[in-house]
Order: sequence, then structure tokens, then C-alpha cells
Amino acid sequence: MLGTFVFLVITVLCTIIWNLVISLRRPHNYPPGPKWIPWVGNTHQIQQLAKELGGSHLAYEHLSREYKSPVIGLKLGHDYVVVALGYEMVREIHTREEFQARPDNFFIRLRTMGTRLGITCTDGPLWSEHRSFTTRHLRQAGYARQPMELQVQTELMDLIDYIKSLKSKPTWPASFLAPSVINVLWTLATGKRIPRDDKRLSNLLTMLEKRSKAFDVAGGLLSQLPWLRFIIPEKSGYNLIQNFNMELHKMFMEIINEHKLNYCEENSADDLVYAYIKESKSREGRPDNTFTDVQLTMTILDIFIAGSQTTSNTLNIALMMMLVRPDIQDKIINEIDTHFPRPNVPKYQEKSLLPYVEAYLMEVQRFFSIAPTTGPRRALKTTTLGSYTVPENATILIGLRSVHMDAKHWGDPEVFRPERFLSEEGNIISNEYFMPFGQGKRRCLGDYLARTCLYTFFVGIMQNFRLKLPDNESVPSTNLLPGLTMSPKPYKVSFVPR
Repeated sequence: MLGTFVFLVITVLCTIIWNLVISLRRPHNYPPGPKWIPWVGNTHQIQQLAKELGGSHLAYEHLSREYKSPVIGLKLGHDYVVVALGYEMVREIHTREEFQARPDNFFIRLRTMGTRLGITCTDGPLWSEHRSFTTRHLRQAGYARQPMELQVQTELMDLIDYIKSLKSKPTWPASFLAPSVINVLWTLATGKRIPRDDKRLSNLLTMLEKRSKAFDVAGGLLSQLPWLRFIIPEKSGYNLIQNFNMELHKMFMEIINEHKLNYCEENSADDLVYAYIKESKSREGRPDNTFTDVQLTMTILDIFIAGSQTTSNTLNIALMMMLVRPDIQDKIINEIDTHFPRPNVPKYQEKSLLPYVEAYLMEVQRFFSIAPTTGPRRALKTTTLGSYTVPENATILIGLRSVHMDAKHWGDPEVFRPERFLSEEGNIISNEYFMPFGQGKRRCLGDYLARTCLYTFFVGIMQNFRLKLPDNESVPSTNLLPGLTMSPKPYKVSFVPR
């Protein structure tokens, strides 16, 4: 009996020691980076660096300089994580087939209600089929065509009316920008707007903002140490995401069930939900039918998340910089009044009339890079990046900000200067280092919508208002708050009719 007990103790100890050795092992020719500790990896180091420097993207750039390498090798929790920085490495990740997959981890599945569905966090045949289907049917419903342009203009009118109702009262723009952006894509996807005063919308946007602050692109502590949800479910963000998922699921299923009740062949091209229902009906009884209610819910979730923050945050920053740089505001107002005065309604297709405005919006996206680290990707097989080996299934993070702030290319990247995108003749200059929406097959699905909304809403606001700093208010900080996407610190502005 004693011998059996001793044998069991020795076995457990050997297992622990072996797991300890495996946990500390650095793969052969793995990219340079800091040493990690057992089971936790570099999680604490990155968290500490991010806190000191102002975001995990700055932590990665710091390590890149420290180890003199554009590729950094980390271990976050149990996952090998490779960070690619600089144009050459970023372009490789964007364009090479072996880097087109998504990780399959706790945070990714938690984001999509325990599944691995939708179009953002999937890969393989499911991703190819549903991204293609979604793109095709959004276009049929008007995406990137005149119906979308008209919907953007409708939302602009609603936005201007709302701003006028403020009567120049100092306000925080983030409180009303997101619904305008969401409703364009939401109408194409579901066939109806979400009223600005809908309490469900304001509640979801509040939770979405909290979610953005609680996590980074790697999923934060909850992804790397998922057992924390049992110990600190509130502080880890687990309860936040669970509540967010429940609210979204309830809202989405109401829309899907309403579409099912009203479905007929004639309206199947009206919006994305009807198109999914039609496709699902055509595949009934087939074991390979992936057009399910759950997949549709996850696709709408991806659309909602994609359309709710990045564009509205960029527009918010563009308005903020009117207070930081009143000299630029004067140039913008002068160009609009000269070449596109009221009562003309802004159209993205006519953006060539306002090259300085376009250059300004490009500089906002370059300078602030609100998605400074994009991805994540997954290596489909063991491969190389630069001169280093990337293990199969390693997570890949893309340092997009490092491209936008590359001094070798931009010369003075720390200077906010819209003129860098203009030729001597005043025309827009294309630049391969400018990639706010990524590149390749994984390029942002909603990039055209984002560019259209950003341009149309900004020009429409500047046509009608001059932005002024309220009395006793400080000039807004250009240091953004970190998270899944970067966002400006709260500030107040007065929209003065002109």
C-alpha cells in the first residue's frame, strides 16, 4: 500500500516537473523576446508594460526596439504569440496564405457566444462561404452602391438635426455618433433602423464601450488565464461579455423571427437576413447546411461590432482635432465653402472636390491608428517570418501602428500633417504604407462603408457648424485610451451653427 502511494506521488511530481519544463521551453529559432514564467508566460510583463506605456501596442513596439527585431516571440498563457511589426513583416502576414486563419481560443469563442461561427473569427470553408455570401447579398441590398449612399445621407440629416437640437450646448460627441454609423449597415443587414432613443441600443453601446476598454486584441487576461472567470467574473470582464451576449442574442432573434414571419420569395433580396432565410430554406435537410439561426446571429453580431466603434471613434477624433488644430479647421471650412457649399449634400463619390478634407481624414487614421494592433491570425503550419520560425497554430498579432509611424518612410510621423497626402498640385497621393483597413483576403469587410460614413458625416457637420472649445474647458488630449480599439478621452465641444 505504501509503495503504491509513493509511486503515485512520484508520478504526480514527475508530471508537474515535465509540464514545467514544457511550459518554459522556447521553440527552436523562435523570434526574440523576454523570458517567460511557467503557465502564465509573458502575460504579467505585457500587462505591466502596457500600463506604463499606454497600451499593449506600445509594449510590443518597445520590445521590438529592445530586441532589435521586427518580429517578437511571446507566450501569453499557454499560447505562443508572435507579433509582426514594420511594413515588410506586416505585409507578409496580410498576404501569405498560411497566415489567413483565426485562433481558436477561449476569448474568441466567448465573443461569439461559445461558438466559432460568424465571419470575423472563423476561417476555412465556413469563412470563405459565408464571407462571400454576406458580401454578395449586402451588395444586392445596396452596399457600396447608391442605396447605401442615400442611407448615409439620411443618417447625416438625422445627425445634423440632433446636433442642432443641442443649441450649441457643450457636449461629448461620442454620446451620439455611434447610432448614425450603425444604422447604415444595420439597415442593409436587417432592413430597418434602430431609433436613436431605443434604450436597447444605448444599453448595448454602453456595454460595447466597456468591453472595448476591458480587453485588447489578444483578449486580455481572460483569454490568457480563462480560469479567472471563476474567481473574479466581474473584474475579468467575463460577466460583461455574458450580459452583452444575452442582450444581443435577444435583440437579434427578435429581428430574425420577425423576418421569418414576413418572409416570401419576393423580399428575399431586400436585406441580408431575408437572404439567409432563403438560403437556409433551400438547404433544409442537408447535413452540410451551415445557414442556421446561430450562424446568422453571429454574422449580425460581427456586423454590429464592426460598425459600432471603429468608424464612430475615428469621426470623434476627427472632430476633436478641430479643437486641437483650429488652423486646420479654418482650412477645411474654407475648402468646403469654396468647392462644396450648402445646400449641396456630401457624397463620397465626389470626394475629389475636397482633397484637403480627404487628406485630413487620411492623416487622422494614420496618426491615431485606432486599431494599432490588428488580427489576431493563426499560423496554419510551421513556417518562417523574416529569419525566424513560427510554430503551427501560433497566434499572430499585426502591429499596424508601427507601419503608420515608421520614421524611415514618413519622415516626421509624430507630426500631424495632412499635407503629406497631397501632391504639389493639391491632389491626393496614394501610399502603400497607409493601410487602416488592412490588406489581402482579410481586409476589412466594411472599409467602403467606413470611408463613406467618415467623409459624409464629417463634411456634413463642417458644412453646418464651427466647432468651438467651451469656456473653462481644456484642449482635448491627443493621447488616446487603449483597448480593443483606441478612443479619445472624454472632452466637450460646442457645435455653433454657421
